[in-house]
Amino acid sequence: MEKKFSTVLSIAGTDPTGGAGVQADLKTFQELKSYGMSIITSVVAQNTLGVQAVHHLPIDMIKEQLHSVFSDLPVHALKTGMIANVEMMEVIKKVIQNKGIPFVIDPVMVATSGDVLIDEKARNYLIKELFPLSMIVTPNIPEAEFITGKDIVTVEDMKEAAKQIVDESGTKSALVKGGHLTEDAIDILYDGERYYNFTEKRIHTKNTHGTGCTLSAAITAYISKGCPLEEAVRKGKIFITKAIRNSFNIGAGNGPTNHFAPRIERGSVISDSHPKEEKSFNSCDDE
Repeated sequence: MEKKFSTVLSIAGTDPTGGAGVQADLKTFQELKSYGMSIITSVVAQNTLGVQAVHHLPIDMIKEQLHSVFSDLPVHALKTGMIANVEMMEVIKKVIQNKGIPFVIDPVMVATSGDVLIDEKARNYLIKELFPLSMIVTPNIPEAEFITGKDIVTVEDMKEAAKQIVDESGTKSALVKGGHLTEDAIDILYDGERYYNFTEKRIHTKNTHGTGCTLSAAITAYISKGCPLEEAVRKGKIFITKAIRNSFNIGAGNGPTNHFAPRIERGSVISDSHPKEEKSFNSCDDE
């Protein structure tokens, strides 16, 4: 039986300012008409200036959250963001490894502000144990450099990194994001057989807080709705580009992206007393 709507799960840390982490994921899921759920791994005190403090939830509490979701609700796709230590990763692996759910990994290692979020032991475990379970991993250039051990300064370097990640880690595909380069905003997807190039005009702004979380959440939402991988990435790229183009210039540091930017750009309003007929919640069509 065809599902009438998709349910999507984010396993990640928090951001009290709402620009990144679980909060950004839930906003993205909502905008893309997927039912968003979340499991908190760490409570993070952060803002546009950086990370001030981190409190990791007890492992038993993370385990209970996972049990609560999976014992009661369907999960059509899931993503992970910040998973701070090996113990958390072990619990997550045990729960999801045999469920066959499309799994997107945003290998969150460093915040936009430059703050390191997980230790080297956890990064290595993530690559070795969780990458093989995933449909796609979405590293930015610094993360891809850590994963591959190689410098990335050109688009050709990005392609080589994406292929190396797939070939050596066991993930089905890798999207290396080129936001740290200086030309157009180019992301490279390698799916084990071919490369895809996603290019948008670079938007010159400092307000990029939460871009990685938002892009990976959009990809996850589109996958949950039945989009093929390449299409999910393409649509996710369009979504994050609009969110950056309409970003919020708030805070004293790197402001957040705008999760309802697509509605702004198509001229719709938040509240409409005469709404147009809705497309299926499970449609892969552009919203």
